[in-house]
Amino acid sequence: MSLAALKDRLREKLPVPDVEIPPTGQLVELPGRGTTYLTDIPGPPGAPTIVLLHAVGCTGMLTWFTAVAALAEEYRVVVFDQRWHGRGIQSEHFVLQDCADDVAAVLDLLEIDRALITGYSMGSIIAQRVWRQHPDRVAGLVLCATTPHFRSTLHERAFHQGLEVAMGLARQLSFARTVVNAARSTARALDADRLDLTQWALREFRSTSPWAVAQAVAALGRHHSRPWLHLIDVPTAVVVTAHDRVIPASRQRALASAIPAATMHEVPIGHAGIAFGHEEFLEGLLDAVHSVEGRARVAGLLPPRRRRPRSRSHLRAAP
Repeated sequence: MSLAALKDRLREKLPVPDVEIPPTGQLVELPGRGTTYLTDIPGPPGAPTIVLLHAVGCTGMLTWFTAVAALAEEYRVVVFDQRWHGRGIQSEHFVLQDCADDVAAVLDLLEIDRALITGYSMGSIIAQRVWRQHPDRVAGLVLCATTPHFRSTLHERAFHQGLEVAMGLARQLSFARTVVNAARSTARALDADRLDLTQWALREFRSTSPWAVAQAVAALGRHHSRPWLHLIDVPTAVVVTAHDRVIPASRQRALASAIPAATMHEVPIGHAGIAFGHEEFLEGLLDAVHSVEGRARVAGLLPPRRRRPRSRSHLRAAP
């Protein structure tokens, strides 16, 4: 199938959101850790920072491109590629604890004291670990489409255990392919101005090796935050993707119930709804972020600021 035919089929099956290609970023060096691709959108003067952590198999912007423009109206928005994804850090192993340390390193690089840490799917699991490992850097958490653990069923346990064994055997091949894909992705990074949104999304998607995705999924299978969720002491909101078939909504609600004073914000979308149900998702996301920000200010985790009235014109076009 030609690229043009593939693009046509993608448009038919998954209508492309009516948004612009997001702004480009730059390669940055995290001292002692490696190089990643980071986009830093300043937002209004004095705005608090929101760090957006992406889903497995995606780049930072491929996960969040439908939300960055609206968030940048009120926040400084920081998005970067996690390890083994896109142009993220190339390391011998994929470990969630390292990913959480990378977030702290990004805050150090940008000289940010505390931020609102916001994740989607895998990104929310990393966000949980950011609080666990660096609680003094977290002003609040917004956890979207996530879970406290996998391996809850016999099927999940068999899947993750089998994948972990297979990926252990293939780790060196995975690493080699990841490095090659990252080099190609970096070489194409400056071509964004010549792409339409579908071309850009396909390029971003192809920038992560399937082998790298499998390694990341195996690592996610080892995540288990249920024993310490009740210790989370920063304002938290959970955005529940109510039609999710990847992470059941019941598991997302259970995570919210385990975190003290966490708010729940349900949106009627599936796991890919951040892109293909982006209007509903964005409304729930903004409500969640505002809830966390307000409580963080009351708690003294963020300085006070006067908020200008927020327009919702970017959510839905006028009839």
